[in-house]
This record gives sequence, structure tokens and C-alpha cells, in this order.
Amino acid sequence: MANSTSTSLTSRVTKTISEPVMIQIPEGPFFMGTSDQQIENLLANEDWAQEWYDKDLFTSEQPYHELNLPGYDMAKYPVTNLEYFQFIMATGHRAPRGWAGFHYLDGTEEFPVVGVSLQDAITFIKWMNGLFNRDYRIPTEAEWEKAARGPDGRVYPWGDDFDPWRCNTDESGKRAPSPIGSYSPGGDSQYGVTDMAGNVWEWTISQFMPYPYNPNDGREVRKPTTKLAVRGGAWYYSRKLARCASREGVLADYVSGSLGFRLCRKS
Repeated sequence: MANSTSTSLTSRVTKTISEPVMIQIPEGPFFMGTSDQQIENLLANEDWAQEWYDKDLFTSEQPYHELNLPGYDMAKYPVTNLEYFQFIMATGHRAPRGWAGFHYLDGTEEFPVVGVSLQDAITFIKWMNGLFNRDYRIPTEAEWEKAARGPDGRVYPWGDDFDPWRCNTDESGKRAPSPIGSYSPGGDSQYGVTDMAGNVWEWTISQFMPYPYNPNDGREVRKPTTKLAVRGGAWYYSRKLARCASREGVLADYVSGSLGFRLCRKS
């Protein structure tokens, strides 16, 4: 079953999956969205911001508002190819788009898994919950943003100024995904969560709905015909989409070579 783009199956299945490293995100308020002042700063300092402003693309990130969340745990890293491979071998679930058969490509075991739909991600999480007797799930959009930017409303996980040495975006020049933690600790959020800017987009469970964010307005209820928010940007997108408040919407069955996921749970 081996080929030129994969290591032997035997060596892979002998590796056992471990529980993910989880970071506690404390209960309390944080600022969600993009403020008028932040837009003014972007217009003054970023060459892309004027076009976004003219096309009203900041509208989906406004109004800037304070939101209080209970405590929860966020995975330090997104789910990797190796972890997803173990799931496939145990369950027979279909492989992500872009793999060589049932195998990830050589040298990519620590890359974030991509090419998975929301349902694929949920099925993986159900398997993990059975394996470890946990209650892992996909994060809500608010949980994802707080873990990325902290309570002070910063633009990027590390602060308000973009730095191509802290994340994998188009400006970084890698032209490909990178292994998890490659930009740690410099690119980590203040909570210690990694890869929240660039590398690959990540699923959330929240519908892509206007702000202000209200967890009780039905946006956390899955509907087959509504778009879900994805977060973080990716390696071939620019810094404008790697901002903590930047958001895009895709259907739940959407599959992309730049979209993965990470786990969350109640504290």
C-alpha cells in the first residue's frame, strides 16, 4: 500500500494518537469586531484598506462590541494530518481531498489537516470524544476570536502591527502551508494559542450572521443552507484576512485545501 509519496502504512498505524494540548481561556469580557479607530489606523498604514473601506467590506466586522464569555478550553494547535490519519485508519472514514489515497504526503504529518468539510470535522471529534471520554467540539466564532486576540481587541494575535515573521501569509513568502507551531511563541496569542493568523482557515460552528454577536439569536444552530464563519486566513492570502476580526462565510459542505479545524471544550 506504500507509494513514492507516502511512508509505510505499518509505521504510521503504530503511532498512537494523544489528547490535544488544551489552553484555558478564562471567563470574562473581550472586544469582538473592528472598531472605527482600528479602521482609521488601517487606512493610514495599510495599502489594501482603502479598497476594503470603499467596498464596505469592514461592515461584516462591525459594530465593535464587548462580549462576555464563560471559560472554555481551546486546542493549542489545529488538528494535524497525522491525527486525522489515525482517525481514518480506525474508522474507515474517507480521506481528505488532496491526499495520496488514504495517506498524507511525506513530510506533512505535522501540517494542519485540510480538505475536510464541517461534517468531516464533527465526525473526527465524535471519534475523539469516544476515545478519550471528552466533550470536544468545534468552537463558536466568538470563542475562536477571543482565543486569537485576547480581551484587549488587538488586531493580530501578537499585537496591532503586522509582522510577516510571526505567521504564514502571502507576505511570508513560503507559498505553502507550514507545520503547526512553526511561528510559536512569537506568533501566539496572549493565551498561548498558536497558528491563529495565517497558515490555514479554520471552521467555526457559528452561522455567518451580522453583528452584534448574540449567541442566543440562533446563530449557533446548524442549518444546511446557511453559511458558517471561517477564521484565520491562510498561507496564500494576504495579511488583511489574517486579522483576528476578519471573517468569511462558506457552506458546511465546502471543502478547501486551505481550510482545517481545531478543537474546543468547556473548561
